[in-house]
Amino acid sequence: MTLILTVIFVALVFEYINGFHDTANSIATVVSTKVLSPRQAVILAAFTNLLGALWGTAVAKTIASGLVDAKIVTSEIIVCALLGAIVWNLITWWVGLPSSSSHALVGGLCGACLAAAHNQWNVIVWSIPGKEHWWEGKGILWKVIVPMISSPVVGFTVGFLIMGALYFLLRHWRPVTVNRVFGKLQLFSAAYMGFSHGTNDAQKTMGIIALALASATATGIFGNVPEWLHFLKLPAPEAGHSLDIPIWIKVICALTMCAGTAAGGWRIIRTLGHKMVKLHPVHGFAAEATGASVLVVAAHFGMPVSTTHAITTSIMGVGCAKGFNHLKLKVVERIIWAWVLTIPASGLVAYALVRLARVCGWIA
Repeated sequence: MTLILTVIFVALVFEYINGFHDTANSIATVVSTKVLSPRQAVILAAFTNLLGALWGTAVAKTIASGLVDAKIVTSEIIVCALLGAIVWNLITWWVGLPSSSSHALVGGLCGACLAAAHNQWNVIVWSIPGKEHWWEGKGILWKVIVPMISSPVVGFTVGFLIMGALYFLLRHWRPVTVNRVFGKLQLFSAAYMGFSHGTNDAQKTMGIIALALASATATGIFGNVPEWLHFLKLPAPEAGHSLDIPIWIKVICALTMCAGTAAGGWRIIRTLGHKMVKLHPVHGFAAEATGASVLVVAAHFGMPVSTTHAITTSIMGVGCAKGFNHLKLKVVERIIWAWVLTIPASGLVAYALVRLARVCGWIA
């Protein structure tokens, strides 16, 4: 029982870190364009994150039952997976790189399960094609790899096209008018970005907690718990069905992310909003509208897409619409390296933690 509570605690620590780590992604543009102060932007993001986190559970179900063999998952394995993701998140936050918490969690989960299965790669669900459409498929290929490649491409392309269209439509407007109008519109696009962040990122921890509770229920850990703790029991889903996510898990994860959001993340805001490309309100509006739309569509199909990838590539696309020389390629290169390394790095940390725990006798 203590171990299960530890899992929930560590999962919520990850959610809190996710809040201040990825909040920067959702508010960087509105801060850098000076439409809102950092404090105002964080408050807006916290509120909209909370609403988004309570909106649907498709991503949570993917994390809980679509990436690894649930039979290998134990509370100890989940703790190692979460710690792998936490370590990588803190490293990238410290150096100010907008890496993906989503992919850190996926990497940690896969690395920990691979170590637990003694390097049997079939423990990872690689690909289960959908019966009718590709987006209905499960596994790493359809839920992680395809979105990881397609979402940055879509973000960059749509951001470029929207900004190009705005340049054409607003070509006769005075700059002061453009800044005034889009300064107001950016309040809505920033709220939309915060909401979409909640629909995707908060649900990942929901899935982890649900996975831990289902595993504990299946192994009989909750057999002798008092009646008032029966809400912790979560039966494993039948074959072909996804895990349902209890409302109390939704609420606690949403509130934790909201608290983390309130802590902010100025290091990453500075990289996205100032170092990569100089933004004005019209650019911020285009980038936020693009990134948020990518996230909402992905959440609808249960794809744990990276908020970082969506908004960063949208900013890149908007910046390139101004002219490719406006994009600071050295900063972009650092960001891309962080993306490439996230899944293997967090997976390696989680793998090493499981092996260490086995040597110490904590894991059989």
